[in-house]
Amino acid sequence: MNSNVFEQIQATLDAQGPSSAIELLCQSLRGSNDHHLLFYALLLKKRHELGVLPIPTAPASSLPISSHASYEEGIRAAAREVGGTLLKEGQIAAAWTYFRMIEEPEPVRAALAAYQPDEGEDIQSLIQLALYEGLDPKKGFDLILKNYGTCSAITTLSGAESLNDDQRQYCIKALICTLYRDLCTNIASAMAERSETSEINPETTGTLARLIEGRDWLFADDTYHIDTSHLSSIVQMSMHLTHCPELDLARELCLYGSKLSSRFLGQDDLPFEKGYSDYKTYLDIVAGHNVDEGIAYFRNKLDTTDPEEMGTYPAEVLVNLLLKLGRGKDAIEVSRKYLARTDGRPLSCPNLNELCQRLGDYSSMAETAKDQGDPVHFLAGLLAMRDNQGR
Repeated sequence: MNSNVFEQIQATLDAQGPSSAIELLCQSLRGSNDHHLLFYALLLKKRHELGVLPIPTAPASSLPISSHASYEEGIRAAAREVGGTLLKEGQIAAAWTYFRMIEEPEPVRAALAAYQPDEGEDIQSLIQLALYEGLDPKKGFDLILKNYGTCSAITTLSGAESLNDDQRQYCIKALICTLYRDLCTNIASAMAERSETSEINPETTGTLARLIEGRDWLFADDTYHIDTSHLSSIVQMSMHLTHCPELDLARELCLYGSKLSSRFLGQDDLPFEKGYSDYKTYLDIVAGHNVDEGIAYFRNKLDTTDPEEMGTYPAEVLVNLLLKLGRGKDAIEVSRKYLARTDGRPLSCPNLNELCQRLGDYSSMAETAKDQGDPVHFLAGLLAMRDNQGR
């Protein structure tokens, strides 16, 4: 700030009094874009209006109780002015400092949604706000995927435990679409090298299936057209989706994966020991194709595999699948048979008591508790049954 301002402030204070001097200070700071000092100048102004100690960094708790509400509103007004100015200048991260202070995230959230960074711009602060501070996780994930690529996006999503189900599904769908589009483009390039042409629209369901149909040469000599670790990760993530257009794209990704050389298939755990073929069967069921046959296929794995070898994961997969299909009673039956004695271990599906509560099947809860020698949940189930009958 120009050193003359100090002389002007002193002269104005002497000639016109504190209010005019404070107003001059605020206008000078607005003109110099010193947003941080402007915030404190506005607090100084409010304190002067209230007739309390004018030091803006003094604790608010030291003010008279009668001044608290008015001073709080002064803080909010100052934060809105400074934060709003910073947003207009495109300084979103700096603006968040002030809007976070007053617990008003919406202006920053709106600015994030509308912001389009320039090529080569450092966007780490935007990703921090959008994804990790939860202002707009979808936008944050889009920024990572677009600017840092599929690998970084997969790693980020794998560790993003704070996302809700809607946000997680959005991110999975974005990954599927990106990989599907890139794969279709790469295969079309391989076809062009052999002077084969095909009308492709990598945004449209069915494109990948048409491209690989009858073209076994695409997979000869251990050839692949996309990072196979990315393919595997995204296919497994797609299991979290309900039926949607992106799920159908994931089914085609499984079809592609099943044609790859065995050296790229790895060794998946039960019940997906056949890799992409088993994942496709699972996704087909979710999509409404061959539902009963598919469920029977996964049930058969439970019935024909040594429990010591199998563990609980195959049953957890089937329980979650049945819940997606709205077959709650079948899910309880599977849980009672295979997951009743998990000794409180964390599961990837609801445990039996949670299932019974969710579905209101307290009879099964009581019966299972009796089988397990658990009198507490036995009586709890009986009482819940009585309560339900009395309603």
